[in-house]
Amino acid sequence: MDYVVVSEVPGRLRVKLAGPVPAADLDALHRALASCPLVDRATVYPRIGSVALAYRRAEGAYERVLAHLDGLDAQAVERERSGLGLELAPRSQALLMDLAVLAGSHFARRLLLPKPVAALVTLWRYRRFLAAGARSLLSRRLDVPVLDAAAIGVSFLKRDPKTAGQTMLLLDAGETLEEYTRARSEGALVNALLDLPETAQLLDGGQERQVPASALAPGDLVAVRTGMPVPADGRVVRGTALVNQSTLTGEPLAVERSAGDDVFAGTAVEDGEVVVEVRSASSETKLRSIVSLVELSESQKSQAQSRMERLADRIVPWSFFLAGAVALLTRSLEKTSAALMVDYSCALRLTSSIAVLSAMSQSARAGFTVKGSKHFEAMAVADTVVFDKTGTLTEATPEVGCVLALDGWNRREVLRLAACLEEHFPHPVARAVVREAARKNLRHRERHAEVDYIVAHGIASSLGGKRVVIGSEHFVVGDEGVPVSEEQRARVAAETEGMSPLYLAVDGELVGVLGIRDPLKEGVAQAVGDLRALGFERVIMLTGDNERTAALIAKAAGVGEFAANLLPEDKHAFVERLKAEGRRVVMVGDGVNDAPALSLADVGIAMGQGTAVAKEVADITLAGGDLGAIVALRRMSMGLMERLDASFKEVVGINTALLAAGIGGVVSPQASSLLHNASTVALSLRNSAAYPR
Repeated sequence: MDYVVVSEVPGRLRVKLAGPVPAADLDALHRALASCPLVDRATVYPRIGSVALAYRRAEGAYERVLAHLDGLDAQAVERERSGLGLELAPRSQALLMDLAVLAGSHFARRLLLPKPVAALVTLWRYRRFLAAGARSLLSRRLDVPVLDAAAIGVSFLKRDPKTAGQTMLLLDAGETLEEYTRARSEGALVNALLDLPETAQLLDGGQERQVPASALAPGDLVAVRTGMPVPADGRVVRGTALVNQSTLTGEPLAVERSAGDDVFAGTAVEDGEVVVEVRSASSETKLRSIVSLVELSESQKSQAQSRMERLADRIVPWSFFLAGAVALLTRSLEKTSAALMVDYSCALRLTSSIAVLSAMSQSARAGFTVKGSKHFEAMAVADTVVFDKTGTLTEATPEVGCVLALDGWNRREVLRLAACLEEHFPHPVARAVVREAARKNLRHRERHAEVDYIVAHGIASSLGGKRVVIGSEHFVVGDEGVPVSEEQRARVAAETEGMSPLYLAVDGELVGVLGIRDPLKEGVAQAVGDLRALGFERVIMLTGDNERTAALIAKAAGVGEFAANLLPEDKHAFVERLKAEGRRVVMVGDGVNDAPALSLADVGIAMGQGTAVAKEVADITLAGGDLGAIVALRRMSMGLMERLDASFKEVVGINTALLAAGIGGVVSPQASSLLHNASTVALSLRNSAAYPR
């Protein structure tokens, strides 16, 4: 890359490029610069062709940063652009420049051109508004473009091109501001999603290993099991699974996929197991699924926003009716123009849209993926919050607290076999078992047949012709009929006190029990108290664990109600009962077994470290596992609803006053237009401000 260092101080560097940076290269160059491990922040100034870098102060850092700049070329930028596909981050300096160009060209025409020429130029600019209004009329719509075209046209009928030009300037400025805010919100959402780490189970020479999804290439074979995401577009080569495709197709139900069927990145396996041959690089397919999510968020509008937009559409005909009545009664183009210069519709649409997009942008930066503004509204009015236990109230990284060996087995054998079975699944408990085996340096060679994951129960397989099962007491003892003596029950109860027991049986005999300890997340009690203070009347915990463990966790978390020993259908039924009672329910979970309840709740929130299925069906996904984020989300949602309500009242109040003043002759149509558009922009800027957290 051609550049010249123009200034340098320890930790900061500014370079001048060979020329301006094209808009198409802006995001790709930014990511290429930031790919240097030493660079903390890269800022590109495209119009002047300048780059500012902040880097870590370490020995040789300056030379290494320069070496990174030397290595950047057109191919490097092209590689970054191929993984993006769209502009992600509109810059504020671009907005200011666009507004400056609009204002500068307007006032230059007025000051430098002779009045007849300036009037002709203004009339030529009017063609765009006239064409938009004509298209609406041809489509039998009486909407804002028609009103805008009529308002500007009346100014020309009055032989007042100056007011017409001012109106077009303010309309263009409002449109520019709206598009910038919308693009910034979408860019923040896309950037937040692109940074989420993903992994895949790569099949390599008969062995299975975990790799970053970004490392997959066409032709690779990956295993995808219950609860796991499909990491890239591909075709199933063996196995059968139910795949949730809701983020791409909107289908609420999972579809069956088997050998020969296509599967897509951004979807998730609800049940079953498939081996997929990768067709497209992960960077390409992941971006497509993110764009689909952004498009979905635009369609999921809150009732408050939709109500304001419907009202905006309905007001337009009344604006024409009012203008016609004024014309008939007063015979004054001046007062008729004043009636057309002020419209509620533009202000209602713009202020509500920017308020929502600002909330979505802020939520994306804070780590919430919200699939539409209607979920903000549901979150704001909810009165009951229901938490899953494991991975939600407790740490997503549970620990193996103890290992009990029975029936002649030793603890190392129990742990080795358990890890051998559990390593294929993404559940937090499974990862805990695998970590404990690794910590004890226990290597577990694959000796069992294919494993079958029974949702919310456990795992079944075979070893040397013998059936092997591992899972909850309900599954192993209840469903599988494995006998447990009173002596064994007493020992398990004593040694796993306060822990969740994981039972392991071989050929119908109990051979071991692993005690899984779930440390309570830091700040849970504080978050629960804050949620109560913010209006949640009931806080409930649901878990598949036993009564004793559930009671201990609920007490420590400050949760007043809980239900234990629940299956996925029990959690779904519990939420269903709450809704039947008239409760507005928020469900928070992270596992496959939470998915039915998440989809049924008024608002489903999936923890960021949870399974892909939970994230697919949830309305909101948190990037991390901190419950304080839910408190911030509640405050932000309530703030958005308050802002929408305030905006409605302010728009109606201000514009009614301006209409009355214009029709009454208190202010001129020019002043009325200026005040109307200025108030709209001012309210929009206010609505783009940060929400309380």
